[in-house]
Amino acid sequence: MISANNISLQYGQRKLFTGVNIVFSPGNCYGLIGANGSGKSTFLKILAGEIDSSTGDVSVPAGKRVSILKQDQFAFDAYTVLTTVIMGHKKLYNIMTEKDALYEKEDFSDQDGLHASELEAQFAELDGWNAEAEAARLLSDLGIEEALHNMPMKQLESSQKVRVLLAQALFGNPDVLLLDEPTNHLDVETCMWLEEFLCDFNNTAIVVSHDRHFLDKVCTHIADIDFGKIQLYSGNYSFWQESSQLALRQRSESNKKIEERRKELQEFIARFSANASKSRQATSRKKTLEKLTLDEIKPSSRKYPYIQFQQEREAGNDLLHTDGLTLSVDGQVMFHDLSIQVHKGDKIAFVGTHSLSTTMLFQVLAGELNPSKGSFKWGASTRRAYYPKDNTEYFNVELNIIDWLRQYSRDTDENFVRGFLGRMLFSGDESLKSVKVLSGGERVRCMLSRMMLAQANVLILDEPTNHLDLESITALNKGLEQFDGTVLFSSHDHQLVQSVANRIIEITPRGYIDRVGTTFDEYLANESIRQQRHQLSV
Repeated sequence: MISANNISLQYGQRKLFTGVNIVFSPGNCYGLIGANGSGKSTFLKILAGEIDSSTGDVSVPAGKRVSILKQDQFAFDAYTVLTTVIMGHKKLYNIMTEKDALYEKEDFSDQDGLHASELEAQFAELDGWNAEAEAARLLSDLGIEEALHNMPMKQLESSQKVRVLLAQALFGNPDVLLLDEPTNHLDVETCMWLEEFLCDFNNTAIVVSHDRHFLDKVCTHIADIDFGKIQLYSGNYSFWQESSQLALRQRSESNKKIEERRKELQEFIARFSANASKSRQATSRKKTLEKLTLDEIKPSSRKYPYIQFQQEREAGNDLLHTDGLTLSVDGQVMFHDLSIQVHKGDKIAFVGTHSLSTTMLFQVLAGELNPSKGSFKWGASTRRAYYPKDNTEYFNVELNIIDWLRQYSRDTDENFVRGFLGRMLFSGDESLKSVKVLSGGERVRCMLSRMMLAQANVLILDEPTNHLDLESITALNKGLEQFDGTVLFSSHDHQLVQSVANRIIEITPRGYIDRVGTTFDEYLANESIRQQRHQLSV
């Protein structure tokens, strides 16, 4: 169990939260949600003791251990992979290092022997003899092969370091587990393993994630940061979302009835207050009116952009044909002999363990890269809009947001551009910000605005949910579902793939798997597809 008691945090004039009192109990997994900038990651750091709150304190029962997923990928570069994982259990690691230092002493005394005996007892009590085996098992489960376990962390790739740090957080069965975006850089199989791990976890877990499917799978409760408070709800994310929207509608409808009643009373008073025979009745109505108060519905800090893709004209039935398309980079095969036919209305999710393969395929189809072999041809009636994973080059200009978007708009009138940006949550002076200083999420919303203005009938999107908050992901999800054209996309957001795609193509270095009319969940559960995937990976 871990509890926050009267926690407040303020930076200058800005208050993130005030007077937070909340208890997180064992056996539950809590999804911590809130708008971007609401303080989710900061609150986790307060719970972990990494930063101090302005007021209040965090209470953890004596002897209970709190573990947090570290975000600094370079902090452990001086250590081996296996050691980095074991360092997640600080007490055990300190005992191990102290014990080893004692045994290395040349003048080992009787007193050292007594101390070593005490350390051995503590080491055994903490199950130290199985520590390396447990660490190795976690690493393997998270996709870090055994050959890497004794390598220095500095030699690992960024995506591998993220998995090692996740293993570090999970190591040693912590009493309280704090995970900030744990699914970043994980493939589908590893995400599914983590989901099962958390579902079986008997202690307290608190997670921050933009993956709605993940929150639905693992969470027993939702802790919602809004209005500077944290409110606790039972159920997973979808249950919270549906029930909160229902509650807001009910309150709105109730207020609407009160307003209708108020108007009726006001009309009665105005009509009869001058009539002597009705004056007593009018006075009674006036007193009733004064007692009527509207339930206060605060405007939520959550804002949903308006994302709607419209095609200027429909494309023909045959949109794209690839013939033996192959790409190798520095001897590494990205994709091989890709021969597919894309038809009007296809919404294809490209999946696979190597996201770079999909990125480079999209770059080829967008005309930014030349294939090593093979060819492709777009239909004459296609009009395409491309969202690249790396959008840096688009924002390396000295323009504000209005002038940046005006480049891509047929209607260059400032009122039109401002109105369009307002729907994408750039209102007032925000639309005058330099595009060079935009956050990752703001850049994504700009790029999606650019795509909407193109009115294309084919959308190519490479990981468009990166950097977006839950509200923007939900809006994008809805926009892609409602789009009547064709979509080629990749995403680590399980729900987006499940709800948008009507076709799955998995790319491997040795070939590809193509399934039409198959949902993502059906694809993952299909035994024959799993066998085919295994054959292509051998």
